[in-house]
Amino acid sequence: MAQHQLHDRVTCVAAPAAWLSGPDGRMTGGADGLFVADRRVVARLEVTVDGAVPDPLDARRTGAASAVFAGVQQAPGLLVTRARLAEPLGGTETVTLSNESDEPRSVVLAVTAATDFAATGAVRDGRSASTVDFAPGGGGAWWARSADGMAVRLDVTPPPDPDALRWAVTVPAGQTWAAELRFTRTDIPPVQRAKRFSTLRVAAADARLDALVRTGVQDLDALRRTDGADIYYSAGSPWYLTLFGRDALWSARLGLPLGVEVAAGTLRALAARQGTAFHGETEEEPGRILHEVRPLDAAHRLPPVYYGTVDATALFVCTLADAYRWGMRRDAVAALLPNLEAALEWLGGHDGFVAYRSTGAGLTNQGWKDSGDGVQFADGRVAAGTLAVCEVQAYAYQAARDGADLLDAFGRPGAQRWRDWADGLAERFRAAFWCPGGYPAVAVTGTGEQVDGVASNMGHLLGTGLLSPAERAAVAGHLDRLRSPYGLRTLAPSSAGYDPGSYHAGSVWPHDTVIALLGLARDGHRREAAALVDALLAAGERFGHRLPELYGGDDDATPYPAACRPQAWAAAAGPALLVALLGLDVDVPAGRITFDPFAPSPVGAFRVRGLKVADGELDVSVDAAGAVTVHNGPIGVAFLLADGSPARIARPAPVG
Repeated sequence: MAQHQLHDRVTCVAAPAAWLSGPDGRMTGGADGLFVADRRVVARLEVTVDGAVPDPLDARRTGAASAVFAGVQQAPGLLVTRARLAEPLGGTETVTLSNESDEPRSVVLAVTAATDFAATGAVRDGRSASTVDFAPGGGGAWWARSADGMAVRLDVTPPPDPDALRWAVTVPAGQTWAAELRFTRTDIPPVQRAKRFSTLRVAAADARLDALVRTGVQDLDALRRTDGADIYYSAGSPWYLTLFGRDALWSARLGLPLGVEVAAGTLRALAARQGTAFHGETEEEPGRILHEVRPLDAAHRLPPVYYGTVDATALFVCTLADAYRWGMRRDAVAALLPNLEAALEWLGGHDGFVAYRSTGAGLTNQGWKDSGDGVQFADGRVAAGTLAVCEVQAYAYQAARDGADLLDAFGRPGAQRWRDWADGLAERFRAAFWCPGGYPAVAVTGTGEQVDGVASNMGHLLGTGLLSPAERAAVAGHLDRLRSPYGLRTLAPSSAGYDPGSYHAGSVWPHDTVIALLGLARDGHRREAAALVDALLAAGERFGHRLPELYGGDDDATPYPAACRPQAWAAAAGPALLVALLGLDVDVPAGRITFDPFAPSPVGAFRVRGLKVADGELDVSVDAAGAVTVHNGPIGVAFLLADGSPARIARPAPVG
C-alpha cells in the first residue's frame, strides 16, 4: 500500500475536524479534504477564474486552525486568495478577489465542491470512492447526503447562481470581493469547544524555544476534544483525531505546564471506559485501559473500542499521580482511586513481567512501537510471541510506587503490597533484561531470550526509579550514541535492521526524545540532556516549529511522508522542554516547587510566564548562568532551589 504524502500538506485542525491540501490550496484527491469525526466531508474543492486554475504564489499557516493561500494571481492586477478555517463540525473557505489594477475587472468565479463520505481508514488505505457534488437543497443551503445517513450542509455567501457554485463578478479598481463557503456536518451532535486554555509563553535568548513552545501550545489547543465535560487531547491529524489511551496520557503528562485540566479530563474519559470483563475480540480485561476509540461508522481494522495496549494502564496510574502533584483537586483524585486500584490489579495479574502476546486479530505489538517490526534483535530479526518490553516494566514500577503513595495519602489500604511488588519487579528486571553489552534489552521473550537491539526504549526507564545510579549512567551513554542532530534514533545504526526512513527502526520521534531528555535531566545527566534540547530545537526549526509525528533518523531529518502533523505528544514536547530547563519538581500537596535548572542554560537566559500550577500561574526567569528568580506563583507554595534553600523572589510573591 502506497503511503500518502502528508509532509508537504497544509493542515488546519480544530478537533475532530481537519483540512488538508497542498500548498496551492486545491483538493483533488489522495488524502486531501475536510475531515470531521473520522469521515471526509469534502473530498474535492477547486476554484477557477474564467475557467482557469489560478497560479499559486504562496501559502502560510496563520494558526493551528487556519491558513491563507495568498497571492494567487490569475490576470494582471487580480489576486485570488483562499482563507481557510477549521471548526469542530466543519470549516470555512473564503475566496477573495483583489483588484490591484487601475481598471474594473469582470470575471466568472467558479467553485467545484464534492464529497465521498469516506472513513479516514479507507482514505489512509487508498481505497477510492465515487464523489457526490453538493447540490441546492432546503433552507437556501447546498447539501450532500450519504446512503448511511451522513449529511453535510454547505452555506454560501453571497448566493451563487441557482444551479452552480458560480458568480459573475465585477471588481472595481482597488477593491475586493469575497465569497464564503461554510461546510458543516449535521448528522452528529454539536461539539462543545472549550475556551482557549493556556497563557504559557517563554522568551529566551534562543528564539527557537519561543517558537517551538508557542506552536506546540497552539496545536495542543487545536487537538483538544471533549467527552462530556472532560477534555483530552486527540492523538493527531488526520488519522488519529480520537481518544488513544497511551497517546492521550503521555500528551497530558508532558503538557502539565498548561494545567491539570486536560490530565484530569483524560483520566476521567479513560476511567469511564476501563475494562470490566474479558472479551477476546476487543482484548478487554478487568482494570485495563483502552488503546483507542472510533465511531462505529469509521472503525479501521480494529474494533471501535479496542484495548490492545500494554502500557496505557500503568501510564494511567502515573498520570494520576503526576496530576495530583501538579494540583489536581483532592476530591477529583479521590474519585479515581477505585480505577487506580483496578489498574494496579491488572498490572499485578501478570506473571513475572507485564507482557503481551498478539492475538492475530489485533495489533502485533502493543507497546508504543506498535508496528509489526517495531521490536528487533540486533541481528535484524523481528521479535514475536510473548514479549515484555523494557519501558513498560519501568512504567509499571513507577505506577506501583506512585499508586502506593496515593493510597497512603488518601488513607486507603494496600500500599505496602504494591511497594513490595515494585521491588520484586525491579529485581526480576535487573536479572533478566541487562545484555552483555551493558544496556537493557528492548524486550524479553516468553522463553527469557533477550531482544538485544539497542533501541531508544531504554530512555523511558530514566526518571522512573527503576534503575540504580550506575545503570542510569550506562543508559545515558547508550542514548548519547543513539542521538542524531535532530533527536534520538529509535534503533541504533549498528543494528542490522536499522533504517532511518522506517517507522520505528531508526527514525526519530519527538515525544520519545523528550521523554528520554526529561529522564536524563532528572537523573543528573545534564550534558546528554542539553544535547537533546538542542536537537529538538533544531528539529523545530527544520519543520517550521510544528514538529511532526516522526521524521528520518538521518543527519538531514528527512520528512517521513505519512507522518501526522500536528501530533499531540510531539506538540507537547515544547512545554515539556520548559520542565527540563527549569529542573522543575512540583509537589503541591507538600506545598513546594523546586527548581534545579541547567547551569549554564543551553538556551541562554529565559523567562517563562503563565506556567499553570494548581490554581495559580508561575512566572520565573533563569539567567544564562542558571540562577533562578521567581516573579510570581501559586498561593501557599514555597519556592525552593535544589539544595533546599529559598529561591530568589523578585518582588513579594503570594507565598502563604
